[in-house]
Amino acid sequence: MRNKFAVPLIVLGVLLMLIGIGQRTIWAPPETQSASMEADGHDGAVVTVLEPELLAEYPDGVDITVRSDAPFTLAVGRANDVQAWVGDAAATRLTPGDDALATDTAKTGITAPDPAGSDLWVVEESGEGELSYQWEAPGEGDWRVLLATDGTAPAPADVTLTWENDATRPFAVPLIVAGALLAVLGLALAFLRSGSDGPRRSGRRSAGIETGTIDKQPSVSGTTSAFTATASSRRRPAFLAAAAAAVLVAGSAPASALADESPAGSRPVIMDSQLNRILESVADTVEAGDAAKDAAMLRPRVGGAAYAMRSANYAVAAKSADHEAPVPVAAKTLRTESVGTAAGWPRTVVAVTQGEGNPVPQALLLVQDSARDNYKLVSAVQMLPASTFPQPPAADAGSDQIPADSDNGLMMAPQDAVEALADSLTNPDGGNKGTFAANRFSEDVVKFQKQVQTDPKNEFASNTFKHSADAKETYALRTDDGGAIVFGYLSNTFSSTPKEAGDSVNLEGTVYQALTGQPDTDKGIDVTHGEAVMLYVPASGGSGQVLVVGAAQELLSAKLK
Repeated sequence: MRNKFAVPLIVLGVLLMLIGIGQRTIWAPPETQSASMEADGHDGAVVTVLEPELLAEYPDGVDITVRSDAPFTLAVGRANDVQAWVGDAAATRLTPGDDALATDTAKTGITAPDPAGSDLWVVEESGEGELSYQWEAPGEGDWRVLLATDGTAPAPADVTLTWENDATRPFAVPLIVAGALLAVLGLALAFLRSGSDGPRRSGRRSAGIETGTIDKQPSVSGTTSAFTATASSRRRPAFLAAAAAAVLVAGSAPASALADESPAGSRPVIMDSQLNRILESVADTVEAGDAAKDAAMLRPRVGGAAYAMRSANYAVAAKSADHEAPVPVAAKTLRTESVGTAAGWPRTVVAVTQGEGNPVPQALLLVQDSARDNYKLVSAVQMLPASTFPQPPAADAGSDQIPADSDNGLMMAPQDAVEALADSLTNPDGGNKGTFAANRFSEDVVKFQKQVQTDPKNEFASNTFKHSADAKETYALRTDDGGAIVFGYLSNTFSSTPKEAGDSVNLEGTVYQALTGQPDTDKGIDVTHGEAVMLYVPASGGSGQVLVVGAAQELLSAKLK
């Protein structure tokens, strides 16, 4: 009886194994799948955008192949950043479709800037002919991929996504395993039959012995069954563990998805790779401008107070050969940073660096006015002796931007703090005398003013100093303790006027003579300096003073009355 079952079991087992192997080889599905953009879905749009819902279909990544006869840019950015950059330009948006990438084109007829070199992009690739890019989300949140040529010519219209095919033959492995087990069982039955015939033919035995021998046969078969059951029991937990792991992984997916949906404003607006790239571009631009002493070269990367002070330095240096050069702007070494989280614009970033030629760390304030503008350096100050940069929030949390005219949980509004500093410098013994802790900048400025006013050489002139805050140049970011880093800009005007008719102000041998072309004046002179400052304003409710932690001063002009 056993032989009758052994051969069919072996044959059936081999057939099942062959079928299972066939499903993993000759009948296996393709290794990859792909979807392409609909041929007529572009309609000449200047921008092509791969939407977040399309990219979310491929959490493990996807290969993006773009073909275009014209040079083009592939850029990756935060979803809201890309959307803000595209604006109302004519754009084709790619979303998931049944058999191809679904397209939706806005035929606005409006062009866009050249996307190359934008600070918004986390990743930027240039291509011509064909470009293959392996998409993986750079971090948490929603992302978009942008394709464009120069913003005026049609964007690439040949886009293909290719990914690993997760379609499988689910019965391949079970068929192979089942076939192997059946074949082994058939072989075992055949072996047991041949093994049991031998003892019965070997000689006579008593009924009791033969009964005992016959009684032992089921025990062998039972042992085999027990072994098989034991083997199954050992396999079963492994299978259950794999299934449990799969359930755990599946269960973690919604939590991950929820994390990706957290508000964009809770994250820093730029990543470390972007900040490093921006700092290098700013430093290179400033270095080139300093070398040529050409303010026009600064325009792409410098604005606000930083531009006013640096361009003035160039102008003074052109008339006074011994005028001191401005402090270099360093991209490295990056000591700390404070990055804003505002989803809108303007956006603010602070970086503290210290180059090889800089004796003290330098705080750089970078501002991006709109999605299509790059960051510009608007203030560069040197850290004061014995000062400490206020602790920003954790790097992955970012810093809230604070309106200049709102106290927003602070001891005073940022602009009020800058104006109070201006008043304390103009009137050292006035009402704001106790607002600020002792600092090297204020001490040096006040000391110089008193020296000028009390110098016997200046007894025939009336000398006054007036510090005024520029409200347009005040920026603030929240610190970790609820206070704020505040950048401000002051105009310091020194006015010297002869007291009586016949008196004059002597300019000979000074930089003022070089600027005015006169050795003296009987009408008087106005000298203006720009003063960039960085303050720390404590949170409200405390008893601390406002700290001046950084400053820079530059001669702007000297004009005869």
